[in-house]
Amino acid sequence: MKTKAVRLYGERQLSLDEFELPEMKEDEILVEIITDSVCMSTYKAVSLGKKHKRVPNDCDVNPVVMGHEFAGNILQVGKKWQHQFKAGDKFAIQPALNYKGSMDSPGYSFRFYGGNMTYAIIPNEVMEINCLIKYDGDAYFEASLAEPMSCVIGAFHAAYHTIPSQYTHVMDIKKDGALAILGGCGPMGMGAIDYALHRDHRPKTIVVTDLSDERLNRSAEVLTVEEAKKQGVSLHYVNPNNFEDPEAYMRSLTGQDGFDDVFVFVPVQALAEQGDRLLGKDGTLNFFAGPTDTEFTASINLYNVHYGSTKVIGSTGGNTDDMIESLEMTAAKKINPAVMVTHVGGMDSAIDTILNLPNIPGGKKLIYNHLDMPLTAIEDLASLASLNPKFETLAEICQKHNNLWSLEAETFLLNQIKES
Repeated sequence: MKTKAVRLYGERQLSLDEFELPEMKEDEILVEIITDSVCMSTYKAVSLGKKHKRVPNDCDVNPVVMGHEFAGNILQVGKKWQHQFKAGDKFAIQPALNYKGSMDSPGYSFRFYGGNMTYAIIPNEVMEINCLIKYDGDAYFEASLAEPMSCVIGAFHAAYHTIPSQYTHVMDIKKDGALAILGGCGPMGMGAIDYALHRDHRPKTIVVTDLSDERLNRSAEVLTVEEAKKQGVSLHYVNPNNFEDPEAYMRSLTGQDGFDDVFVFVPVQALAEQGDRLLGKDGTLNFFAGPTDTEFTASINLYNVHYGSTKVIGSTGGNTDDMIESLEMTAAKKINPAVMVTHVGGMDSAIDTILNLPNIPGGKKLIYNHLDMPLTAIEDLASLASLNPKFETLAEICQKHNNLWSLEAETFLLNQIKES
């Protein structure tokens, strides 16, 4: 079977290739990939090429497929896995394999398995460690976004606090505590706000900061203060530039000396150091944002570490349980991963999107692998009417959903525009 794929040959060397897949083995599964959402981690891998720990040294002669946030349909199941999967099943993927200590992962390491391709062969190890997940939902993009949402969910679960005078670690953010999400109006930050508001283990106060009033206003439109009140949460959006002493103002919103949990969503030294200063007693700082600089450092207050029992942790990726939690909460309409998406496009736009990702404003960029379509902001879809008048209808569908992507929009795109 022929497939199309975006493949990496070296630093910033990407190509959209068409080639023949090898014959599927009895312990493998053949799939069709419908959607892939582009991750900043992919940009980092492309920028580093062979220097990246997950990219093989021979990618120049054996190129690897990009993309690790993907979903689609199972087409054919090898004999070994027929008791568990069947043709016609939809699937989501947990890309963090860690199989027998290997760092190999889809989107970085495999020649015939990754998100930016039309058809793929899933290797045996993925099923061995339960990283192929059957998906019973309707929207493919929601299954794709379960991966980035699982990273957010994992960050919450990785936080911990202690019982006074005991050495017991109580995992997760502090229930009914104060949570700060710094640099929090990008796609991952908005996912964190959505999750924090709609899970059972909620904080009492959430303070979200961003230096862009435009991003803050958009976040406040989608994840409203009123909705937070319904969940028993006091939600505040803050632009630190508007305050002479933003940290004092942020603390004043909590009714306590500092924050129990602080997430840093942008890899900026000043932001990490601000997060450290905002911590209250027994507070946990999660440096969530992954820097590209391997020498990235920031100062922390060791006096507070000693006397205030503050902690600095980091988390990257999620596990299969986090993926399942994301899918279940999405199916139950408790969270809406669409808050992360600002752009959609076809496979022909994937390379430019990956290479220029830091310079493209907005949130998640969603790629439909079987379509040709310029990467377009959801709010600008009507501008594509000259290419196809049905884009006008697609824009109207999105406007009906508060300019968010939706199952209705995806279904229209796949069924209507594809037929044109």
